[in-house]
Amino acid sequence: MFKTRHILLASHDTDGARAAEKTALALCPPGGTLHHLIVVPDFWKGMQGDDWLNNASTRDIFGRYVENQLEDEIRLHVQRLQKLAAKRRIRYRPDMTLGKPTDCLIERAKRTGIDLVVIGSPRPRSKAGLRSRMDTEKLTRALRVPLLIVPRPK
Repeated sequence: MFKTRHILLASHDTDGARAAEKTALALCPPGGTLHHLIVVPDFWKGMQGDDWLNNASTRDIFGRYVENQLEDEIRLHVQRLQKLAAKRRIRYRPDMTLGKPTDCLIERAKRTGIDLVVIGSPRPRSKAGLRSRMDTEKLTRALRVPLLIVPRPK
């Protein structure tokens, strides 16, 4: 099986992303480094639910609630993957950012000196989840390292 020492994994705790995480952990040898990129899509920025809330104070409270909820979910996601990496003696480097997922992944791939990028396959339209997608054509044209797209479990 193909082994590499520095993997950039983009995942966000969906079934498909967990399949990508499992594969990335299997490909990374002990002593290797797993760079974990979590992108909060930029459409969440400034989310205040102002279509149904009618005053600034209530919108701010709602906005803080959304930010705290996202932060809590990401913290649990990072802790879960950190434990799995530690069991395999893999260095784990979580990195959270806000932006467009494809652009953020391309930028991190250029900056981190990785050997391989791992992502999950797109979520079927019938499955619930964020409407956040990687632009795989843009990604494959921009990356200078191999890209592995792991199929989601059936």
